[in-house]
Amino acid sequence: MSDFRIGLIGSGRIGQVHAGSIADTKGATLAWICDPFIDGANTLAAQFGGKTTTDPEEMFASGDVDAVVVASPTPTHLDMIDRAIDAGVHVLCEKPIDLDIAKVEKLRDKANAAKVNIAIGFNRRFDPQFESIKNRVQSGDVGKLEQLVILSRDPGPAPRAYIAVSGGIFRDMTIHDFDMARYFVPDIVDVFAAGTNVFSDDIKAENDYDSATVTMRGRGGEIIVIVNSRHSAYGYDQRLEAFGDEGMLYADNLTDTSVKRYSGATTEAAEPYIDNFLVRYAISYRRELALFLDGIRSGTNVNPTFDDGRAALILADAATESARTGKTVSVDGRL
Repeated sequence: MSDFRIGLIGSGRIGQVHAGSIADTKGATLAWICDPFIDGANTLAAQFGGKTTTDPEEMFASGDVDAVVVASPTPTHLDMIDRAIDAGVHVLCEKPIDLDIAKVEKLRDKANAAKVNIAIGFNRRFDPQFESIKNRVQSGDVGKLEQLVILSRDPGPAPRAYIAVSGGIFRDMTIHDFDMARYFVPDIVDVFAAGTNVFSDDIKAENDYDSATVTMRGRGGEIIVIVNSRHSAYGYDQRLEAFGDEGMLYADNLTDTSVKRYSGATTEAAEPYIDNFLVRYAISYRRELALFLDGIRSGTNVNPTFDDGRAALILADAATESARTGKTVSVDGRL
């Protein structure tokens, strides 16, 4: 196949990231941009090319797209996946797959029987640091995996209007960490979560938490601990530790350079951590798209699947229930 003609649904912040990824990926052409706010689509098209429309049906019916990237608001995700399946178009959809597990279950059989590739945008699997740790754990570098610790703290909270429709910290923010946990330990059996409000009255007013921890147990006895906060004074905090009976692997935060300053006041003073997830994960977004296209060419799917998106939402729902009730929630056999 010559260049894949890709349609982009959504021209907001994450849509702009995907447009840049398409432009930077060999074998990909941005053919369409669809957004009800046509000015945003037109602005993006002026930079990266492609036709624009406010109606996804016009794009799907055109015959001019081989695949779509869904970067529109979460409530539209399942509908766009459904339309892509009907149109015979491959689809890479941003997370979360939806906020309502019942709606996800309703589309599950159709999605799994589809003749097109359906990938969910858990791009952190393709971060070079995290992928290296996963491969080394799999090859036995730490022996038997016993503990996995994931730390994820945003530089600052999103606007209250976003928090209000986000589905809560577990479905919006921790969802990436749930997928990362399953990347290492696919078979998780129970979830215990605690959420609290320590700094944001706006988040509290939306009945959400600004800080949370989750402890999960794998079938093999593995313990997974996730630590989240909606703010971090020192930048975007993204660390991961895999501990086993023969050692440990650890991925630290990234800075723009590795330069450190030594003086009479400080030693090993480094530059600030990268404070923007779009910059921190720029490489993984591009690798995500490249592998999605490779999977189409080969007839396989190496990206997170529809069922991976479903499993992450089940864990998010379990964490939400646990934080509310103070009880451990079983997900045994549900993933």
